[in-house]
Amino acid sequence: MFKKSYGEQHITYRELFKKGDLATKLSFIIMGSANFANKQFVKGCIFLAVEVGFFAWFIQNGIHALGMLQTLGTKKQGLHYDANLGIDVLQKGDNSMLLLLFGIAAILLCVVMIVMYIVNLRSTRHIYEVKAAGEPVATFKQDMSSLLNERFHMTLMTIPLLGVLFFTILPLLYMISIAFTNYDHVHLPPKNLFTWVGFSNFGNVITGDMASTFFPVLSWTLIWAVFATVTCFFFGVILALLINTKGIKFKKMWRTIFVLTIAVPQFISLLVMHNLLNDAGPINALLKNWGVISTSIPFLTDPTLAKISIIVVNMWIGIPTTMLISTGIIQNLDQEQIEAAEMDGANKLQIFKSITFPQILFVMMPSLIQQFIGNINNFNVIFLLTGGGPSNSNYYGAGSTDLLVTWLYNLTVNTMDYNLASVIGILIFILSAVFSLWAYTHTNSYKEG
Repeated sequence: MFKKSYGEQHITYRELFKKGDLATKLSFIIMGSANFANKQFVKGCIFLAVEVGFFAWFIQNGIHALGMLQTLGTKKQGLHYDANLGIDVLQKGDNSMLLLLFGIAAILLCVVMIVMYIVNLRSTRHIYEVKAAGEPVATFKQDMSSLLNERFHMTLMTIPLLGVLFFTILPLLYMISIAFTNYDHVHLPPKNLFTWVGFSNFGNVITGDMASTFFPVLSWTLIWAVFATVTCFFFGVILALLINTKGIKFKKMWRTIFVLTIAVPQFISLLVMHNLLNDAGPINALLKNWGVISTSIPFLTDPTLAKISIIVVNMWIGIPTTMLISTGIIQNLDQEQIEAAEMDGANKLQIFKSITFPQILFVMMPSLIQQFIGNINNFNVIFLLTGGGPSNSNYYGAGSTDLLVTWLYNLTVNTMDYNLASVIGILIFILSAVFSLWAYTHTNSYKEG
């Protein structure tokens, strides 16, 4: 009777505590008790060591870390008069940055402890159910064999999960937490303390003083992302069609020539273009020598012209990639369908509009969404080509061509307003995530998948 229910569902932990023996009940307080009682000494030692180690750490450091997380420090660094020495002595204060980091780490350790406690209870329940079913309790050797065979995926995932917890989730939570503090150039630790300020930083960026910078930079970011994505896609498709046109010779050579721009590292191409388009660069020098212009064209120093230059340079970098993808799609199109359209009197433009382009768009739409999000966060093109310039006195910490991501960089490195930078990072994530989910779920690729 029990074997059937054992294979289908587990008893609740409340029933386990009521029906279990003394060792089972002790497992709710002393981890590993049931394992010790059933000669699973290694597993029992692991559970007991985790519990003892956690509470030893929690009493010694954890309580203090969680307590200081509420205030982020109360003792400010500064000179204080020492009556014994008769002089002012530098007193070491609290470091709000470390207190925030240790507090978040303490929360994560508590979460890990809760998970281990649940694992302990599941092990206890498994022992109870196995014994109730009249089956022998697994030995340490059998458990190890299970971890190396049917549960090998769990063994492999343990270390990566711990790495993700402390090297991805911890920094991410730390960055998000900073958005709710006043950690800026005025409150830099360890000399100064910073405190929790709630959602005031978000209000400052969206409706406060920073709004006059945030919304223009956001607008340019979206304009840039749209133009950078559309131009590379459209001209990449056109280039692929031209190269794959019947009668064109040396197709492989043409593809190789355009692919060379991909082979060259992007930062080298951008730095070369920066030097070429400089006010004193080769392009302006040649135009002056030929008598075409009398003064240098401000490719990178005029706000409007700099934005146009960025989009054009990005086309040089991005078109070959789209060309390669489009070429693969074009070469796999249904030629019988195209020939049938030609027999019905359709011209090349009609075939492209009704057959070729829709199929290219169908295949590439997920990639286009990814490219759009990538362009929103395209740090390299802006930073290496214009550095965010030209400067704009109406903006705080941003230039005329800065994107949200490069503005975030400036707020972190130059103005040291880490709270505002964290807010910008969160808003970029929300913008990217919402658009990606909406766009992807509305594509034909998703609907027909």
